[in-house]
Amino acid sequence: MERSSPLLSPILPDSADVAVRVRGLVTGFEDKIIHDHLDLDVARGEILGLVGGSGSGKSVLMRTIIGLNPARAGHVSILGQDAFTADPEAQRALRRQWGVLFQEGALFSGLTVAENIEVPMREFLALPEPVMAALAGARLRQVGLPSDSCTKYPSELSGGMKKRAGLARALALDPQLLFLDEPTAGLDPISAAAFDNLIKLLKDTLGLTLFLITHDLDTLIAICDRVAVLGEGRVLACGTVDELRQYDHPWVQQYFGGPRGRAASGPMARELA
Repeated sequence: MERSSPLLSPILPDSADVAVRVRGLVTGFEDKIIHDHLDLDVARGEILGLVGGSGSGKSVLMRTIIGLNPARAGHVSILGQDAFTADPEAQRALRRQWGVLFQEGALFSGLTVAENIEVPMREFLALPEPVMAALAGARLRQVGLPSDSCTKYPSELSGGMKKRAGLARALALDPQLLFLDEPTAGLDPISAAAFDNLIKLLKDTLGLTLFLITHDLDTLIAICDRVAVLGEGRVLACGTVDELRQYDHPWVQQYFGGPRGRAASGPMARELA
């Protein structure tokens, strides 16, 4: 096995249709550096999984790409636009092109499910109330929730329903990009497999590009086109699960070749319905 390989580079060829391009990204908090000149490309139309050890900065990377955390250096280009230097109007237009599902759904507890889905519409669109209500209902149906979920509050939903409601909100503005942070965390295997099915279906039917943080090996194997491994302040390697199993790095070998990794790829592994 080779320590490095052009096939496992986080940088795609110049001819690739890239939706998200990260170059030389440096992030940190006070005197601690989280990412040190990190590079990564996400191809348009793919599901890219991001894995890494605890504290490696997976969520920080996602939040920096979408502008919620400041970068100390580097560049991020999203759909061909520089996300850091664009003027405020251009940045606002760019933010309409992505949706985000945070961990646990991050729904507003004082709003109904429908009102949660309408939050992005109220920020970016000027629509009559009946139109927003109709769109919220359509998004709920799109993620497999019954229409009576509209009037419920987050506290009345199960964990899986909260995830789907959060996904409906992420889809509210018909985005090109979805950023998902641990979408199947806390779900039982059946619910997690159903959510994987939903993500894959939405990607195929809507032509979405997805940046997906997960620890779920079943999800990586079932729906991700490529997986980026975050560690040592950079992307150590990026490729298919099979390619990463051949990558000569201790953490990567332990993650994909350990007992859980072997179980996830074995005959009893969770399968898409």
